[in-house]
Amino acid sequence: MTSENAPSLDTRAALTALLPELRGFARFLVRDRSEADDLVQEALLRALQALAQFRAGSNLRAWVFTILRNAHMEQRRRRRTEALAIAGQMPGEEATAPAQHGTTELDDLQRHLWRLSPVLREALILVGAQGLDYEEAAQVCGIPVGTMKARVSRARSQLAAALEPVRPFTKLAHS
Repeated sequence: MTSENAPSLDTRAALTALLPELRGFARFLVRDRSEADDLVQEALLRALQALAQFRAGSNLRAWVFTILRNAHMEQRRRRRTEALAIAGQMPGEEATAPAQHGTTELDDLQRHLWRLSPVLREALILVGAQGLDYEEAAQVCGIPVGTMKARVSRARSQLAAALEPVRPFTKLAHS
């Protein structure tokens, strides 16, 4: 690598500044703190190895989030394959995590968030929690911007419907 192609200190500093956001996104993807830290470490290692390929002026944030997402998807596929091989299960038979029960609104939000499909949850987390704009989030997921907007809209609608307070049946008074 020539000095012209070497990543700048500014690029490395910007990459370091993204650590809290990467860690937050990883926590939403895997739900486990230590597993999320491992995922971020793997993504950073991959990013640093490929940093010479990063084009100055490109969107570093979207580039690194894409690396993190791809690392997660690869790990998920590998684990699923390993689990199926060990258990001798058919591919359609996946175990599900038990639902979390809580009484606070935050617990309810978290529980309903995890009930969203993975693609809707991912879209909502990228745009809502991580603050990426639709274009960045679409770039991370490798989908058109319109698809990202639709996913975020559906996720928000499903969450709003799930969190809407239950209206008790009221008896109408007859005059």
